[in-house]
Amino acid sequence: MNVLLIGSGGRENALAYKIAQSKLLDKLFIAPGNPGTKLLGENVAIKLNDFYSVYDFCLINKIELVVVGPEQPLVEGISDFLRQKGIKVFGPDKSAAEIEASKSFAKSLMSNYNIPTASYAEFNSSKLTEAKDYIKEQKFPCVIKADGLAAGKGVLICNNIMESEKAVEEIFVEKVFGSSGDKLIIEEFMTGEEASIFAITDGDDYICLPSAQDHKRIGNGDTGKNTGGMGAYSPAPIVTDEILSEVENKIIKPTLNALKNENRKFIGCLYCGLMLTAEGVKVVEFNCRFGDPETQAVLPLLEGDFLKLLYSAASGNLDKSSVKYSGGSAVCVVAASKGYPDSYEKGFEITGIQSMENDVIVFHAGTKEINRKILTNGGRVLGVTAVVNDNNLKKAKEKAYIALRKINFKNIYYRSDIADKALKH
Repeated sequence: MNVLLIGSGGRENALAYKIAQSKLLDKLFIAPGNPGTKLLGENVAIKLNDFYSVYDFCLINKIELVVVGPEQPLVEGISDFLRQKGIKVFGPDKSAAEIEASKSFAKSLMSNYNIPTASYAEFNSSKLTEAKDYIKEQKFPCVIKADGLAAGKGVLICNNIMESEKAVEEIFVEKVFGSSGDKLIIEEFMTGEEASIFAITDGDDYICLPSAQDHKRIGNGDTGKNTGGMGAYSPAPIVTDEILSEVENKIIKPTLNALKNENRKFIGCLYCGLMLTAEGVKVVEFNCRFGDPETQAVLPLLEGDFLKLLYSAASGNLDKSSVKYSGGSAVCVVAASKGYPDSYEKGFEITGIQSMENDVIVFHAGTKEINRKILTNGGRVLGVTAVVNDNNLKKAKEKAYIALRKINFKNIYYRSDIADKALKH
């Protein structure tokens, strides 16, 4: 079959890498793609917010499956549009994607269906005073979240009343997250270890991929600002069989049933961001698509036909036997531009990508190609992923950092402690 993959980041490079291995694939198109996806299929320039252009491309190129990587097109309704035209899509409809697009919706869904999460209150921008009054009654730290999409940066952890009031003013008055901050959530701070689980679902049945752990903060030891993710590893030893069973029974099954009950049947990848607390597993957030950079660590650990899995989910008949966990382990370290997640320079030449061993994959995230040279073109530039055949994260970590030392560009920055939490276990 011919497949169109939508997106241009590290996640899409990892999706392309896995789809390209399928025996079912004739031709893979990536819109717009990046220099990494170009090696796996054909990058095409389509205006993604022009759904008719996407549809025309699908007709001309006999596309049998569209795989949507990023959240923005899903939230804008690309899946609804293409499905109405008879094209199979891996990715939820606009109404189901609201589980990521609106934290307020996600929290009320969890509250109504007894899905474990942090206690919270929500306020809209006309309730600035009420939000500040509520803060005065909270324990600290507390968490303040912009309601809408904010590229992974709309979550602020506040240590006292002053920081919390400043955060509310930044969101409501200074509009640092634009209209995404027209509403906000003030949430209890949960303590524990975080983990991520991807559930691939046709809306009724589901299969969980290997667990992962993301590293959101910019600095070693989880310090500094939140980012889109500075690295990940898989599997996460903290997610035991017992904990996975708890996640499935108390979170994944009830959430898919709740969405179906609300006429928002979810087809695609339900990303469950979890906190393993003393009281049990709780939901930190849901996403309506694969997580980035966890995808770069999880997908290389799958055996079988990943495209078959995606196609079966999009067709409403999930084939759970199409993939299985290989028994290996992977560590992905993000090479970023110094200054990210704030301002940073770009346009620097990247060297060393070609000198990788077979068990290291370099996924492109923020790169561009000019005159056959690869240049930096974003905050998160590359995801360097080392894969080993056995469940040995120590070995995978060592391989990832040996590989990283071969890569060079001006102002390269990366954390040196990705996977250390797992090694403590």
